[in-house]
Amino acid sequence: QVQLVESGGGLVQAGGSLRLSCAASGRTFSGYNMGWFRQAPGKEREFVAAIRRIGTMTQYADSVTGRFTISRDNAKNTVYLQMNSLKPEDTAVYYCAAIAILWGSRTAGEYDYWGQGTQVTVSS
Repeated sequence: QVQLVESGGGLVQAGGSLRLSCAASGRTFSGYNMGWFRQAPGKEREFVAAIRRIGTMTQYADSVTGRFTISRDNAKNTVYLQMNSLKPEDTAVYYCAAIAILWGSRTAGEYDYWGQGTQVTVSS
């Protein structure tokens, strides 16, 4: 089992920045590829970014490329999502997720563990 707890969400004006954190506990954090997803009201959960278990290989949704940066610190069992140049359409609940085997999955259903989510609201 892996427990994930997100933090860092909040209300920000368009053009602003936020950094989300996801703290993991339980099984070896470095054994998991990590992802960030988001879900806006009335919409399906969508992929935002992913980072490989070890190293710096990352993937991003087209909608956030160039604005968001995913990173991880395996010594702190934490994955981060730095969000810059935020837009109102970035408003959603943001979730971190862990996947044991697959790398590069953008499908929420393939992830093994999920956090409870943190709300990000971007005002215009």
